Amino acid sequence: MARGQQKIQSQQKNAKKAAEKKKAQGADQKSAAKAALVFSCPVCRTQMPDPKTFKQHFESKHPKSPMPAELADVQV
Repeated sequence: MARGQQKIQSQQKNAKKAAEKKKAQGADQKSAAKAALVFSCPVCRTQMPDPKTFKQHFESKHPKSPMPAELADVQV
């Protein structure tokens, strides 16, 4: 078991490795999530992953607004 200076160096090295790993992992998840959100509501600018969810959102949140042409043929 390491003592003194060795222990401190080891802790710093492990903390640096953990921080790099966490940073790399977080960026991948964020970019993947952002890439999945391809549909955007023209009224409130909310992003959705698929047309079915987009149509459900539009029908529930904006019932008085006219339906966008891209959602006319989508089955819910």
